Amino acid sequence: MFDNFQKRLRREAQIWRDEGIISASQYQQIADRHQFKNLEAAARDRFMMIAIAVGGILLILGVTTFVAANWFSWARDVKFIMMMSLFISVSIVGFYTWQEPKSGKSEGKKKQRSNRILGEALLILAALILGVNIMLMAQIFNISGSTTQLFLAWGFGVSFMAYSLSLNSLGILAIILVQIGYWFGLGDLWNSSGSADWNWARLAVRHMPLISWLLFVPLAYSCRSRWIFFFAAFFFASSLQFNLNPLPLQNFSNMAPWVASFALALPPALFWSYDDLLFPSINYRLFQPLARNLSLIAFGLVFYALSFRWPWQGLAFNSFTSRNNGLMSLPIIDLGILSGLAVLQWLFLLRQTNNPSRREVVFKTGLIATFLGFIVVVPFWHQAVNRIGDLGSFIFSVLLVVLSWGFIQEGLKLNNRRSFWGGMLLLTLLVISRMLEYDTDLLFKSMVFVMCGSTLISAGLWFERRVTGGSSSSGSKSKD
Repeated sequence: MFDNFQKRLRREAQIWRDEGIISASQYQQIADRHQFKNLEAAARDRFMMIAIAVGGILLILGVTTFVAANWFSWARDVKFIMMMSLFISVSIVGFYTWQEPKSGKSEGKKKQRSNRILGEALLILAALILGVNIMLMAQIFNISGSTTQLFLAWGFGVSFMAYSLSLNSLGILAIILVQIGYWFGLGDLWNSSGSADWNWARLAVRHMPLISWLLFVPLAYSCRSRWIFFFAAFFFASSLQFNLNPLPLQNFSNMAPWVASFALALPPALFWSYDDLLFPSINYRLFQPLARNLSLIAFGLVFYALSFRWPWQGLAFNSFTSRNNGLMSLPIIDLGILSGLAVLQWLFLLRQTNNPSRREVVFKTGLIATFLGFIVVVPFWHQAVNRIGDLGSFIFSVLLVVLSWGFIQEGLKLNNRRSFWGGMLLLTLLVISRMLEYDTDLLFKSMVFVMCGSTLISAGLWFERRVTGGSSSSGSKSKD
């Protein structure tokens, strides 16, 4: 599948050579350039990997069946030694197979890549065996525990493996396992009456925003993986919102009036001011562009959510939040540490902004600070001073329009399709949402849909024609 282009090219080149379109020397140049001689080796390695994978699955099934048949007849010590031996042996074999390509200089690149993939697959298998071991050890030694404790302990163990090996796949697997444990624990907290037993898993769930930021962001640097940073940032922002539950803004009995401001403003504030140079051992910016894109996405989500009327009325989810008293006790430690980190990052950002004294950078920083000011002040004013009702919805609708217009201007300036279409879609989503939120007749709705569709089509055609014209004119100038 991956060598399909090379195979087609080799077949066509052979036809061209046989028909006399190209000479034998030209065919040989094409073959050397596209490495036709490696096609057979790649096919052999691919089939070897398939055979090893199928054989490994059958071997695991056979061992599992043998263990299931004799599990209850074995002593507890035999079970413990056998399961730990399986985990250790698979980990050792996977580690040395994965590490072998670094020292094997005489081997070809294809074989090195195959060995590395095989070793990584064995390490992932070892991580899965670790979870089975945790579950079976709890069963053997009669240790009672919940599903939350199982997945959290499993995820923390796999994250330790990812730190030790700097392996992307293990890091992503660790985040997924911890997030599964978090969701199970969050459901238990929502359904509990507040008198449930206190354990380490509940503590981890309540402080998951802080844990996810401090545990997985350094892991992204250890693995040099943007995917791990993205999942860590997403996990941090989502767990912060679900733990604090800031919406609607009328939950006076469940939280202090400033909690909603912190919950909504912390993710975009942390993401925008994030700088890789804050780490002493980092001298390059690896994740700052991604963090700033995530900040803009967070601003769009916050503005869009607060542009509706229900967050300011506080009528939709009161029955839901009234049973979350166990969860709504404020995680002061999380907010304190994360707020302090945000202040530190913004001080570093302001110092970096003053150095080049570029007008565009200063303008963007000021605009982002203004956005954050509205997110902090308006919900706090609504909860602590005076209810503003529909005025809050209007303010954040205007802010969403400003953000969308900024995306469109950025896309036009840099010929960036993502920025342009992101702004257009935000504007369209805002118009359609306001139309559906208010009680309007079908004729008006049809007019809005037609207007939005025609605007998107005409704007898209104009933008693509502008980008194509600009690129063709620059190409003709370079030729001249």
